[in-house]
This record gives sequence, C-alpha cells and structure tokens, in this order.
Amino acid sequence: MASSFFFLTLLLLTVFSAVTPCPPSERAALLAFKAALTEPYLGIFQTWSGTECCRSWYGVTCDPTTGHVTDLNLRGESQDPIFQKLGRSGYMTGKISPEICNLSNLTTLVVADWKAVSGEIPACVSSLYSLQILDLAGNLLAGKIPADVGNLRSLAVLSLADNQISGEIPVSVINLAELMHLDLSNNRLNGELPYDFGKLAMLSRVLLSGNQLTGSIPKSVSRMNRLADFDVSSNRLTGSIPVELGKMKVLSTLKLDGNSMTGQVPSTLLNNTGMGILNLSRNGFSGTIPDVFGASSYFMVLDLSYNNFSGRIPGSLSASKFMGQLDLSYNHLCGTIPIGSPFDHLDAASFSNNDCLCGNPLKAC
Repeated sequence: MASSFFFLTLLLLTVFSAVTPCPPSERAALLAFKAALTEPYLGIFQTWSGTECCRSWYGVTCDPTTGHVTDLNLRGESQDPIFQKLGRSGYMTGKISPEICNLSNLTTLVVADWKAVSGEIPACVSSLYSLQILDLAGNLLAGKIPADVGNLRSLAVLSLADNQISGEIPVSVINLAELMHLDLSNNRLNGELPYDFGKLAMLSRVLLSGNQLTGSIPKSVSRMNRLADFDVSSNRLTGSIPVELGKMKVLSTLKLDGNSMTGQVPSTLLNNTGMGILNLSRNGFSGTIPDVFGASSYFMVLDLSYNNFSGRIPGSLSASKFMGQLDLSYNHLCGTIPIGSPFDHLDAASFSNNDCLCGNPLKAC
C-alpha cells in the first residue's frame, strides 16, 4: 500500500511538473522578443501562442519543476523537420529586444544563422548570470561586445562570429573562467588581444580570424593548456611568434596567415609532434626553415608560402610520418628539392616563385 502511494505521488508530481506554466513575466518577455523580430518563411513564431510557453513554443525550454525559461534555442541552420519540410534555411530580420534579459534563469541563448538580425547586442545580456551558451553568430549585429561580458562567470561558449561587431575585445573577457569555446571571427574588431588572455585556462578553441586586430600575440596564450585550435588569421597582427607556442602539448591547429608578422619561426613549432595544421602564409617571416622534422611529424597542412624564407628546403621533411599539403611558394628558397616522400606527390605550385629552386617537379638542376 505504501509503495503504491509513493508511485502515485511520484506520478502526480511528474504530471504537475510537465505542465508547470512559465511565469507571466517571462511569457511577456518572450512575446516582446518575438515582436521585435520577423521570420516570414518557416512560421516558427506561430507556435508562440497561448499561455503555456513551456509546452509547445518552438525553441523554448523550461525547468520542469519551476517553470522558469532556461533555454532559448533559435538556429537558422538546422536539421529540424520544420526546416527539412520547406527545404530552406532560415531568414529573420529585426533586433534582439532587451526584454530578453528578463529571462533571468537562461542558461542558453541562441539566435544564430538568421542572416539579417541586426542592431546591437543588448548590454543587459551581461546580467544573465546563469548563461552557459551565448551564440548570436551569422547575423548582421553591429555595435560593440558588451563591456561587462566578463560577468557571465558560467559561460562556456561565446560565439558572435559572422556579424558586423566592432570595437575592441572587452578586457573583462579574461574573467570568463569557464569559457571553452570563443568564436569572434569575421567581424570588425580592432585593438589588441588582452595582455592576460592566457588566464582563460579552459579554452580549447579560439577563433578570431577575419577582423582588424593589431599588436602581437600575448605570450600568456601559452598558458592555455587545453588550447587545441588557435586561429587569428586575416588580421593586422605584428611581432614575432612567441617561442612558448611551440611547447604547447595540446595545440594542433595554428593559423596565423594573412597578418604582418615577422621574425624567424621557432624550431619548437615545427617539431611539435601534436601540430597537424600550421598556416603561417602571407606574413613577413624570414630566415631559414628549421631542419627539425622527424618520424613523429604529422602535418595535414604546412603552409609557409608568401614569406621571406631563404636557404634550402629542410631535408628532414623527407623523414616526416605524413605531409598532406605542403606549400613553400613565394619565398626566397634555393637549392635542390629533396626527393622521396612527401615531395614525390607535390606539384610545381608548392615550390613556385622562389629564387633558385630546382629539381622535380620544377625544372632539372
């Protein structure tokens, strides 16, 4: 009898939790958010009707016990049946209403890949202290990143890529101690990377390409022991590559191409056995290419083109375990191109426009 009473109670609690409505203030915030946007093709906002926004409103998830809205997940590129049925990606105009900040229990805020959502990121987003994911990528957002974004101490993902955001990366960003993924690529950001950028010890991906960032790469980056992917290509960075970057054990992708960096390439960067993609092209690096490759070298991409490297092609490249794409073009290299792998599968474009290289696949010496 007691066990039957227990299971009946549990069932009633489950049913009650499933239908717990979101508070009227949060429903009002969602409706104000909806009113500031126009989505003409998919009809996702047509589901936003009635009082039970926790039950069937597209992209809205609530805490089953309290009814508070915890997730707002609206992504314009999706495998959701609503997209598959119409065979198209999403398109949305309008702005992100500051009313969204009245959803104080939000852990996920995704309004991404809608192509035409404009305006600025509401500054009050920095007051959503429970936020773990903030993804507003793939829109036309302008203005600056909120200065107090560092208040979001639980944030693990910050993606604002592919917008028109300008200004500097806020210094407060270094307070995001839980941040694992940072993508600010393809915007109009300027200024330098924060000096203490390396304080973000949990970061595994830093994607900052396609901006107007200046200054040099902070040495503190080498303290990011979990960093696997670091892309600052197509900016206006200067200075040399910190030697410490070559000693990072997890770093496997490093893209510095399309900047104005100079100096010699640290040998530690080329004999780092974890490095798989290294793109240093279109800079002003000079000196000889360190002859430090070996049986543990495994490069899917090694691009050193459009620099000022001189001397000979390192013979130790032949000892590499794997060399997928190698590009040494547009430098000042001389001498005979080594024979054997990986050189036997590379075409002339990989060596073109040097001072005096010869041998297969170029002209004979």
